[in-house]
Amino acid sequence: MLGEFELIARYFAPLAADAPGAFGLTDDGAVLAGDGGPARVITLDTLLAGTHYLPQDPADLVARKALRVNLSDLAAMGARPEGYLLSLALAPEVPESWVDGFARGLSADQAHYGVALLGGDTTRTSGPTAISVTAIGTADAVLRRSGARVGDRVYVSGTIGDAALGLAVARGVAGDAGDPDSRALAARYRLPQPRVALGAALCERGLASAAIDISDGLIADLGHICRQSGVAADLALPRIPLSTAVQRRVEMDAAHLRTALTGGDDYELVFTAPPENADALAALARDLDLPLTGIGEVVPGGEVILRDPEGRPMTFDHAGWTHF
Repeated sequence: MLGEFELIARYFAPLAADAPGAFGLTDDGAVLAGDGGPARVITLDTLLAGTHYLPQDPADLVARKALRVNLSDLAAMGARPEGYLLSLALAPEVPESWVDGFARGLSADQAHYGVALLGGDTTRTSGPTAISVTAIGTADAVLRRSGARVGDRVYVSGTIGDAALGLAVARGVAGDAGDPDSRALAARYRLPQPRVALGAALCERGLASAAIDISDGLIADLGHICRQSGVAADLALPRIPLSTAVQRRVEMDAAHLRTALTGGDDYELVFTAPPENADALAALARDLDLPLTGIGEVVPGGEVILRDPEGRPMTFDHAGWTHF
């Protein structure tokens, strides 16, 4: 079986060839040009019980995560969210009380992000519960993965690795689940924070040249920008922002560092920007009260190079999460 992206390129990208706003299925969403107004940006993600969330996770948090991972895709393209469609395939063992909690979670995030449910489909399945959300947003212009240029700087929002280690905590393989660090990490896994305001500001102010949200891991997702832009990224490990909780886990077990860099589910934004925008980005970080950290530079080539504190390129068995 081919990998996820090889399957898309071989079988599904040709079906999008006549839709210029689909970008060959290589971006975070598709763009439908507006008739004299803002363009509409559309994206879809699916969560499966046991794969993208744990069966014991609270229903309200599952619902909020399902919506938020799609809002994160909109943020990566600089779009402001408007609404969403929901497809819900429920396993036989799911009780009505779970659906009640799920709906309450959606209601809470609708109020928080100013979006509404526009329609969808609900059915039963003999397999694990499947949740698909199609999010719709608007933008006068969009950020894409293909705009990075040699000489740009590479930035990342927030901190990296909290969600991957949070999943390990939730699975009981990364320490005591009851200590404050573990609770904070698990919360990052169960409830991501899509950087909607950041994505829109980067786009509207013309500060970024390319962007992607980190769903599969920093190295893997930045690699998509590199491939689509025809460039390489040269990163310095000491610059990668790690939370105090992640740093303490790494001090206990160095293997956690690779998990943090390749594990995914952070839903932060990694983006490139011309060096002359550094002051404006620093001001934006203050305005949003959100760290934006320069972690490297865009250089000639076609891959992501991460250098250890001695400047030596690091190697990884895998760059990030894959579905196949």
